[in-house]
Amino acid sequence: MAAQPEQASILSFEEARAVVEDQASRLRPRGRELLALLDAQGRVLAEPVHADRDFPPFPRATRDGYAIRASDLENLPVDLQIVGEIKAGGAPTGLAVQSGQAVAIMTGAPVPKGADAVVMIEHTLRSGDRVQASRRVAADENIVAAGAEAKRGDKLLSPGVRVGYAEIAVAASVGRSRVVVHAKPRVAVLSTGDEVVDIDVPPGPNQIRNSNTYSLAAQVQAAGGDPVSLPIAPDEPARLSELLLEGLDSDLLLITGGVSTGKYDLVEQELAELKAEFFFTGAQIQPGKPVVFGRVPCGAGTPSTSLRAGPAREGSGAYKSFFGLPGNPISTMVTFELFARPMLEALAGMLPRKLMFTHAKLKSEIRTRTGLKRFLPAVLSGEFERCEVEPVRWQGSGDIASVARSNCYVVIPPDRERMEAGEWVPVLLR
Repeated sequence: MAAQPEQASILSFEEARAVVEDQASRLRPRGRELLALLDAQGRVLAEPVHADRDFPPFPRATRDGYAIRASDLENLPVDLQIVGEIKAGGAPTGLAVQSGQAVAIMTGAPVPKGADAVVMIEHTLRSGDRVQASRRVAADENIVAAGAEAKRGDKLLSPGVRVGYAEIAVAASVGRSRVVVHAKPRVAVLSTGDEVVDIDVPPGPNQIRNSNTYSLAAQVQAAGGDPVSLPIAPDEPARLSELLLEGLDSDLLLITGGVSTGKYDLVEQELAELKAEFFFTGAQIQPGKPVVFGRVPCGAGTPSTSLRAGPAREGSGAYKSFFGLPGNPISTMVTFELFARPMLEALAGMLPRKLMFTHAKLKSEIRTRTGLKRFLPAVLSGEFERCEVEPVRWQGSGDIASVARSNCYVVIPPDRERMEAGEWVPVLLR
């Protein structure tokens, strides 16, 4: 008789997400690489980046105008003598502002000695070597003090941060042409089912093309992983087991299809044969209720030679995690974002982060059944601060085109059967 999964349970969405986050916190990245700065975009830092000098290294003007003594502008209007000019990149060599004097200065230029403020050029009128100021300024106004942004040696970027354009700017500002990043995790993607055929094969009357492998591979890449696409697994235990073992050679295994309760849904049975530990075998969500999460002991060596040897010692790190994602395309996409992404990001070296929803006004009423937390494909629209969201028409979790028409998911709490137009609702961006 085939082995059955033990410790199986269907959890609430919040409980299931908490289990995933806990397991993700136990993972360690697989390695490090030294990359050129621009090649590091999208990767996760494996080292801190420190300031190599004070930022700014001098008191810096933040406006075009005149460096002056603030006390000289107490009684307006006031006429001051211009004694010099400093441009960005220039040096205030020999310049010092005395009472009754001003120095013309550009944004980004160093403030000369004796000046404690900059009056903006819009509030002045120049005539020859004289300038008249028509507005008061406070001491330190329009000046950033030396070291105000960072002191030499301060940590500007921490390990675990994903490198984007802002992080690239920071690293470039301290002279880092290369940075150490974590290696990309390898994520195996396995589609299952006799009804699934490769996308370049004409499908039979009762077959579908293998879109899930491609959508998951794209999601893996977007999350910072390196997808490994496996052949389609048939509804046949021996071949399915071979492909599961092959997939478990990667850092994370994503299986799509075969996780429901039908006669030919064999994935959980075969994982149980591999002595898998199941953290949950369902979540109270729609779409994606049959989602499965667990791990398989590896022992020493590769999974293909050791998985059947028995459970690894707790804390040894000798486990490979897997997700069984429902085969309906929208279910696959949603459950990846809700559950698989945190594990992948942890393997990529990212610092843990909580799932956050934004909110928008609902354009039209929603009616549904209670009991499940629902993630409905929707369109977020509007302009500036005025955002509205409306579910797209869809025919269930197999309706791929509805997701292509959407840009988010409306999140419906499990205790709500009606949400009114104009109500603020949670939204998960995609």
